[in-house]
Amino acid sequence: MTTLVGGPGTRRSIAAQLRLLGVRPGSTVLVHAGMRPLGFVCGGPQALVLALRDALGPDGTIVVPTHNPDNSEPAQWRNPPVPVDWWPLIRAEMPGFDAAVTPSRHMGVLAETVRCWPAALRSTHPHVSFAALGPTAEQVVTGHGLADMLGEGSPLARLYDLDADVLLLGVDHAVNTSLHLAEYRRPALARERLGAAVRTADGGREWVWWQDVRIDASDFGALGGDLEATGAVRSGPVGAGTARLVRQRAAVDFAVQWMARNRTTEDA
Repeated sequence: MTTLVGGPGTRRSIAAQLRLLGVRPGSTVLVHAGMRPLGFVCGGPQALVLALRDALGPDGTIVVPTHNPDNSEPAQWRNPPVPVDWWPLIRAEMPGFDAAVTPSRHMGVLAETVRCWPAALRSTHPHVSFAALGPTAEQVVTGHGLADMLGEGSPLARLYDLDADVLLLGVDHAVNTSLHLAEYRRPALARERLGAAVRTADGGREWVWWQDVRIDASDFGALGGDLEATGAVRSGPVGAGTARLVRQRAAVDFAVQWMARNRTTEDA
């Protein structure tokens, strides 16, 4: 039988921890969260969203990734791969992405809770959408083009414009999506053909193709460790877990330089 140590996390206690960590009232924050490392939270993800809103105040905005990695070119699936003779059927039958109803996949329960929150807005990219809740939500999610999906035409760049923060709750920089923006700011980028199913204006669906940057998060853990060594990242307890807070501009600017030193031309 497992014995619980200490009291549960609550809306009030987590909001206080977030303020102590340095969450800025009125700011825009991109949140990546794993609920399990935070321990028992009274009210679960709903309480965590409420605590975030309390810490941010009425002028603050929460942003979360609501990606759909399964709505993608099946020839590129690796975990697991699917037979070649399945590829045409998947392209023909995958439901078209609908920002209003398509659930995110593998993004965690907090992201889904924000996506479904009344007044939340979501970008329309079929593969790497973001949802936002708060006064800057429309500015963040509007105009998310098919190509340049995590680059200058994406919500990540809008967050950079807004001098947003990145908050990692119970997770580390291996899932820090903002670091992909640094990849797009490198020269001589390798590109690949991507595909996804989209909803058409008449309510139907179609498979679309586009060319985009070949992204790679395999070294984000090491990059994040070096970023933390600069002192740019604040860390502290949230619930039973550890949270990290960093200004997104600082993280992206550092990552551009780090990738120039640590990635080869072939990697790019």
